[in-house]
Amino acid sequence: MESHEPYEPVNLPWPTLDELSLKKLRALPIWPMALQAETNAGAMVTGFAATIADPAIRQAVELQGFEEARHGRLIQTMVDRYGLDAVAQPPQLEPTESAFIHFGYCECLDSFLGFGGYRLAQELDFMPQSLISLFSRVLWEEARHIVFFVNWIAYERVQRGYGAAFMQAVATAIGYIRAVIDRIVSGRDVAENATEPVELPSIGLIQLLNAGVSENERLMAKFDPRLLRPRVVPGIAQMVINAANTGQNIRGAFAPRAS
Repeated sequence: MESHEPYEPVNLPWPTLDELSLKKLRALPIWPMALQAETNAGAMVTGFAATIADPAIRQAVELQGFEEARHGRLIQTMVDRYGLDAVAQPPQLEPTESAFIHFGYCECLDSFLGFGGYRLAQELDFMPQSLISLFSRVLWEEARHIVFFVNWIAYERVQRGYGAAFMQAVATAIGYIRAVIDRIVSGRDVAENATEPVELPSIGLIQLLNAGVSENERLMAKFDPRLLRPRVVPGIAQMVINAANTGQNIRGAFAPRAS
């Protein structure tokens, strides 16, 4: 609650983009999915908050619902300002606890990838910095949301009598498996809806994962050390990075040396 930042997307200092930047922005096929996802999230989280008995938790979830809806307004502002091809349908998620839990795991996955994408967008100048910088507040809000989620769900499991480490691990694994399946399906839909090729900078998986780990560590360092942090996605990413580095070192050790 204390870390909430008041702003309205339409009042942000949106830059005027050159034709090349507009072309790249409009060619990205993500806007319909992003707009619908945030529209769904705002309504679902707000509706779920109304069912929570604990007043402090209810207030926190209500605030998250407001921020998710504001993300929808932010994307809608981009759509209107830059002529992006996206229209949101009415919200499509039931405001239930199971929907909130599934959304939470999906958001942990999406946020990590978003952290990496944001860092690389800054480093590679894919878009003007004046536009990229506007999303720093969104990244911070996503970090707050996923930290709240992992603490909330751990607390709820303890309250219901299945807070043992093994039971938490099983439930968490199931949650992330469902999130990965959901994102694979969503990714296919985005690819199928792409109408023209997008000229993206050449980015390798390890480069993206390194950027995600680095940005995740920077954001997570801002939170009270007593709070749990999302560890599964960053942990898997670090294992993939370590395995790739080990493989590269092995190949280097056995590579033929120039005489």
